[in-house]
Amino acid sequence: MTERPHLAVVGAGPAGLAAALAAAARGVHVTLLDAAEQAGGQFYRQPAAALGARRPQALHHRWRTWERLREGLDRQLAAGHVRHLPDHHVWCVDRTEDAGAVQGAPAGGAFAVHALRGPLQEEGVTVRADAVLLATGGYERVLPFPGWTLPGVVTAGGAQAMLKGGLVLPGRTVVVAGTGPLLLPVACGLAAAGARVAALVESAGPGAVPRHARALAAEPGKLAEGARYAGRLLRHGVRPLTRHTVVEAHGADRLTAVTVAALDRDGGLVPGSARRIPCDTLAVGHGMLAHTDLAETLGCALSGTDVCVDGEQRTDVPGVWAAGEATGIGGAELALAEGHIAGRSVAARLHGTPPDPRRWAGAARARGRLRRFSAALDALYAPPAGWAGRITDDTVVCRCEEVTAGQVRTSVDVLGAGDPRTVKLLTRAGMGWCQGRMCGPAVAGLSGCPATPGRRPFARPVPLGVLARLPEDEPD
Repeated sequence: MTERPHLAVVGAGPAGLAAALAAAARGVHVTLLDAAEQAGGQFYRQPAAALGARRPQALHHRWRTWERLREGLDRQLAAGHVRHLPDHHVWCVDRTEDAGAVQGAPAGGAFAVHALRGPLQEEGVTVRADAVLLATGGYERVLPFPGWTLPGVVTAGGAQAMLKGGLVLPGRTVVVAGTGPLLLPVACGLAAAGARVAALVESAGPGAVPRHARALAAEPGKLAEGARYAGRLLRHGVRPLTRHTVVEAHGADRLTAVTVAALDRDGGLVPGSARRIPCDTLAVGHGMLAHTDLAETLGCALSGTDVCVDGEQRTDVPGVWAAGEATGIGGAELALAEGHIAGRSVAARLHGTPPDPRRWAGAARARGRLRRFSAALDALYAPPAGWAGRITDDTVVCRCEEVTAGQVRTSVDVLGAGDPRTVKLLTRAGMGWCQGRMCGPAVAGLSGCPATPGRRPFARPVPLGVLARLPEDEPD
């Protein structure tokens, strides 16, 4: 019997699931590795089974899409075509031999996917595969401001994760602030769950909409979705404050209020517009960035902060595909389209057959529309100009190493740092547990240097004992 080719998919969100199902349906054995305990990713984050959620669909939209993905995964798991490894935290992907062998058949596995298993992340696991698909998703961009380290200040996505995954509210009186399309569903979800949303503070304004009207109008369903969210907020008595930003968070041991102010056309604060809003929680976010750590360790080319891919979702590293937010932030629908294309491409390539793009023409058209729509949103919801100048010198920027904005400025103005790496060496900003994922954009903005991805050998901290025991056998 001919051995089935083996694909390792990293990430079980919409892109990873779509890719795994498409490849498995075409004769590829798939191992699906994911850090969460349940499939779905951040978009379809599920409450723990022990919580006994009666209506988890109330926390999501496009629930039927999730049901189709889950049913498809269950079928492929039962048939033995897909193996799902939850609670597996991938820290590195190695090329073990010439990945050009992908064009044809399994040859012992061209890649080794290294992961840490379990909540303590102390047990090493290695999965060998003929090809790898990176569906690693994205993470929130965090821009600091005075008081942002107070207990009660969380990211917008963090507040949503608490609600979806833990069925808990981050607080009773919440201000949702920042910029980006995520703010609307977060505010709606919190209000529907019983929180009082004291304000929705959006730094973007409607003035730039006409310049992107064509790309936005091509997705009327998404525009209608946004209008529905806005309508729900109005029913909860929340009228968004557009062209406003959070200036400072107040409190001693925890958050008690935030000060917000209006922005002028140049991103400056409008004199006399500041107002103080009492609250116990601030959910703040300024968009998303692609998770590219694993792609960087493999040497995949990046465009800005996104993984570069071709029309088949292939990276420039043979045998490595990427889909979803890792290739550019665009939402679940775009991730599904990219994942489907990638899965079909992988299956054809592993079987030694040139892919026929006509087989995924519908997904390719959707991908094109959604990428243009996402580009328009990026332009509309850019962080406000001048945000770095409003950060006081005593504001902590790097929480892991307790580096202040003043220290970052000194490294540039006095010590002559001209790039984020030199700033890091002079201040230790980005040397802590998160390795600059949280503070990287802020450090780049404060230093006036372009944000550049830092290539690391590992995507997360790894116990020395795990490194000493490499290589590990594949789990049963």
